[in-house]
Amino acid sequence: MGRMNPIAFNKPYLSGKETAYIEEAVASGKISGNGLFTNRCQQFFEENYGFRKCLLTTSCTDALEMCALLLEIQPGDEVILPSYTFVSTANAFALRGAKLVFIDSREDHPGIDEHAIEELINSRTKAIVVVHYAGVAVDMDIVMELANKNNVFVVEDAAQAIDSYYKDQPLGGIGHLSTFSFHETKNIISGEGGMLVINDERFVERSEIIWEKGTNRNAFFRGEVDKYGWVDIGSSFLPSELVSAFLYAQLENLEDIQKRRTSIWKKYNQLVSQSEVLHTLSFPIAPSYATNNAHMFYLVFDDTSLRSRAIHKFEENNISAVFHYQGLHESSYYMDKHDGRLLPNCRKYSDGLLRLPFYYELSFEEVERVVKVLIDTVIDDQ
Repeated sequence: MGRMNPIAFNKPYLSGKETAYIEEAVASGKISGNGLFTNRCQQFFEENYGFRKCLLTTSCTDALEMCALLLEIQPGDEVILPSYTFVSTANAFALRGAKLVFIDSREDHPGIDEHAIEELINSRTKAIVVVHYAGVAVDMDIVMELANKNNVFVVEDAAQAIDSYYKDQPLGGIGHLSTFSFHETKNIISGEGGMLVINDERFVERSEIIWEKGTNRNAFFRGEVDKYGWVDIGSSFLPSELVSAFLYAQLENLEDIQKRRTSIWKKYNQLVSQSEVLHTLSFPIAPSYATNNAHMFYLVFDDTSLRSRAIHKFEENNISAVFHYQGLHESSYYMDKHDGRLLPNCRKYSDGLLRLPFYYELSFEEVERVVKVLIDTVIDDQ
């Protein structure tokens, strides 16, 4: 008997108008960036989520690098951030010479342990970077209170957190600066792509200059100056109109995409929570102050070898399931620079977390197949 149809870990979803909008951008004669579709996308976020200023970027990594430039991070500055995150969160500040101070995850969630931040703040601390893992909010009241008390900046890495909320505030709209990703694995995609959100008025004017290669080009096109030139450091951070056109078609379908993804997440949650066999595994949680934007569904194994056997079992059944981050404080690059503190919860998630297939077109029947293989793996181990 042949193998069953494959179930990918991720599959990019096309909402229907992506190619038509790309053709429209090409026909307009301007495809280099900061044109019609770029502005439509930025306006979408500013109007729907109340963000003060939005600038599309070629990636979330670029948006984070813009944050480091805007905050004028320099050698000797310290930046507090979670160890359990993607390397871009750290790289952006390491590139400017900052000392990275890694913090452990929460016991009940891979996000940063908010209660471990205060003791690590000192006179050299320039910023706190929080990551809303799986689109589930960090307790931002605690973070912002600490930041205001100690006069440090807050950057929200909201790469996974589109359309998710902390209490009644949209994630990405609370810290001084924030970043989003539209990588093909995210809820809303453009292949590669990202966005910088500026919530603090102090950074609005300079953000445009950095975005436009260190020039005041935007001000020139608005008629605010009679010529533009090199006025600051910067780089080429803006995406082409082809990327923005693709993204705008996705944004027009945000509600439908979120509704479908939420139904898939609930189906997973129903099946795994009803299984007595899987009671030894930990499931995703969302604190009372946080919403769930259905970015991913993951499980946490207490036994790393059992997770490895589960991945192998999935592979045998033509299903792709993957683990996630390895703690950055234990990376080959930063291990010698870390201050030696043990981060046990980060290690727990690095060794035990497994992400299950998740995408718009994943059927309920496929979800049932994934969970059955998972149950069979646990039964075989008993």
